[in-house]
Amino acid sequence: MMEQQAKPVRITERMDNNWKFQLGDMEGASAEDFSDTGWRTLNLPHDWSVEGEFAIDHPAGGDGAYLPAGIGWYRKRFSIPGDWKEHNVSVRFDGVYMNSEVWINGCCLGKRPNGYVSFHYDLTPYLHWDGRSNTMAVRVDNSEQPNSRWYTGSGIYRHVWLIRAGRARIDHWGVCVTTPDVSETLAMAKVTTRIINELGESQYARLRSEIADADGNTLASKQTGAFLAGDTHDMTLELQINNPKLWSDVNPYMYTLKSTLWVGDRLTDETATPFGFRSISFDADRGFIINGQRVKLNGVCLHHDGGCVGAAVPDRVWERRLRLLKEMGCNAIRMSHNPPSSELLDLCDRMGFFVMDEAFDEWTHSKAKSGSMAYGYYKYFDEWWERDLTSMLHRDRNHPSIILWSVGNEIPEQSQSVGPEILKKLIEVCRREDATRPVTLACDNISADINAAAESFFELLDVVGYNYVNRWRGRTETLYAEDRLQYPRMKIIGSEHSTVRSTRADYRLRQPLIADTRKDEAAPWRNPPYYSGMIRAERLWKFTRMHDYVAGDFMWTGIDHLGEARWPNKNSSSGVLDMCGFPKDGYYFYQSQWTAEPMIHPFPHWNWEGCEGEIIPVLCYTNCDTVELFVNGKSYGVKSCEFPLQGMTKRYGHYDKHFIHATTSDLHLTWDVPYEPGRLEFVGTRDGIEVCAAEIATTGKPVRIEAAADSDQISADGMDVAHVTVRLLDDQGKLVRTSDCPVIVTVEGAGLLIGADNGNPESHESFKSNIRSTYGGMCLAIVQSDSQSGSIIVRVEAAGMEAAQTIIQTKQE
Repeated sequence: MMEQQAKPVRITERMDNNWKFQLGDMEGASAEDFSDTGWRTLNLPHDWSVEGEFAIDHPAGGDGAYLPAGIGWYRKRFSIPGDWKEHNVSVRFDGVYMNSEVWINGCCLGKRPNGYVSFHYDLTPYLHWDGRSNTMAVRVDNSEQPNSRWYTGSGIYRHVWLIRAGRARIDHWGVCVTTPDVSETLAMAKVTTRIINELGESQYARLRSEIADADGNTLASKQTGAFLAGDTHDMTLELQINNPKLWSDVNPYMYTLKSTLWVGDRLTDETATPFGFRSISFDADRGFIINGQRVKLNGVCLHHDGGCVGAAVPDRVWERRLRLLKEMGCNAIRMSHNPPSSELLDLCDRMGFFVMDEAFDEWTHSKAKSGSMAYGYYKYFDEWWERDLTSMLHRDRNHPSIILWSVGNEIPEQSQSVGPEILKKLIEVCRREDATRPVTLACDNISADINAAAESFFELLDVVGYNYVNRWRGRTETLYAEDRLQYPRMKIIGSEHSTVRSTRADYRLRQPLIADTRKDEAAPWRNPPYYSGMIRAERLWKFTRMHDYVAGDFMWTGIDHLGEARWPNKNSSSGVLDMCGFPKDGYYFYQSQWTAEPMIHPFPHWNWEGCEGEIIPVLCYTNCDTVELFVNGKSYGVKSCEFPLQGMTKRYGHYDKHFIHATTSDLHLTWDVPYEPGRLEFVGTRDGIEVCAAEIATTGKPVRIEAAADSDQISADGMDVAHVTVRLLDDQGKLVRTSDCPVIVTVEGAGLLIGADNGNPESHESFKSNIRSTYGGMCLAIVQSDSQSGSIIVRVEAAGMEAAQTIIQTKQE
């Protein structure tokens, strides 16, 4: 009988718009017997915490960014089309923080304590059909505080999806694609598909799988069949293509697996699964291997918040942030310390980032949070860990970007007798659900003086993750070398280490070089002077770069994140990008080491009124051979650095490149310059040829505002955003980094202001206010489209300055 394919069977729709929201609990009421009249109407994703005011007495404390938490209710009314009645209908929540309970038409669908995992419920038995209204209610309880060591957000902060499929259908996350055999001439995809049968009788089903390239051309197709005798059935087949384009960080080529399920002559389901052909491995001697080539993992750790938008992060915000990290030379992301959004993983697939996907920050023991250990995931671990871990593995296993599963971060059990037993169970689940990737854990107590990790614990790991290997005693210099001798077959990765820590625009001349740790044990790394804070990061990078057995490092962190702070700070300043996504000086250190395009980044600013004649340390990061500094036209000398130092080749005394007489063994250059107002010019050479230049100069007072959007056209879908960078300029058009003032941001037309920030960790201005002080002469406004085509007019004003305006067009796709 001929196959009859008509309209699509599977329909996946965003269920984000027109929810009712109420902050506070509805005590003594069920999900259905209270009125939502007067509730706020909003669109998801939504984070109610970021809408609040900063206050030192909020229960979440500094780890929760001094923002409110509490309990919130969401309700949505919707109707189901009549032609859906013979299908299965389900709902998927991509992320709800935390302790969610979901009802449909008064029937409880379930609870989920974990605030990061995606989950789904079958709605079919409870729905009203024939055009009648259905009511979905969601209770979110984030009232037990503090429950996290960083800002979590509160609410339904990721997308919600309504899904229609056949009664015989492909299971949620039921397609698993692996690429066991990959070469430049031939690649095989092994596809396992889990089928759900709700037809009530045994029927013969046929599953067709097709591989399409990025242009939609079908390259391979195969079909298999089976009788659907039970509730679930797994079907496996293999497909081959010739001359594949292999996925990597430099060529992130994606294919699509199209799956169609037929029962008799009736199409009952269809899915599309993006994937990539690539082979990965970790080697005890060579580190990380992708498609047969050794690649150093130049990584950063990221938390899930997006700064001024909180936990409800639009895709374009992540895209901009990842683009900036890519331009720095970063090729790897550690998702610390919980599963990220699917959209973020999709971006990593498309943009070429290797990913460590991490499940838990706590197992059975609590960690201190703002001085408390009462609340946290440890309360739910014993009951929920396997379901939560399995959900992460099923959802994420087809992303080619993911190269490691991490089952924990700095777990106290690493030094306890129960640790190996728990770890074994976690690893068994990872291998049961996806045996193609190694399992790691971020250990912070390997060779610690106290609570050292047990050898029986870390020897279970496929790849051993080291957090802060340079923390204890002589390991500040020897790093991994001692363990390399003792455990020569251990596979090693730096899962977390400090970056060049700083706050953008904060340059302190009289910061002491010696910190009295007897008074404040945290002092050595919290506020390093701008002219010495990079030394430890440089030493770590030198070792990592020169020792192949170290697969790479994930620096803490790529971007400043909310929480993990102490008043008056509201956010951590550990990133190389601030919360606005503005690069700090440390960003350019990694760019100088991880990229090849000639660059020079000088700092600090050159506005030191009242310091005439005082010695100012002037530094630059560069990948040039030499840099000469000119102050108001006078040379202050040529400085040079070289890493790695080149050795002789071919014969004695022969060098492939010009020999460089380095003036420092550091990875930055520095001059001590008596301050005089004016202009500093930096001229860089390679092989004796001038290749780039940079300057810093004394500026005047700010007289006008510049407002520049990163895109002049965005989608009119109610989700897309543009980032508007605001800068204070003097009469020469130069950024004034030492003069700040409040600015007023007005948005008119087909969009709205969803957040504003300046990167200052001590700023307590509301992220939702349209009045924002600049910091270091800059601030950021994030503007989101509505659902209409048209123009968004963004106007920025400040007292005594020429205003600025930029126009962003919105367009229906």
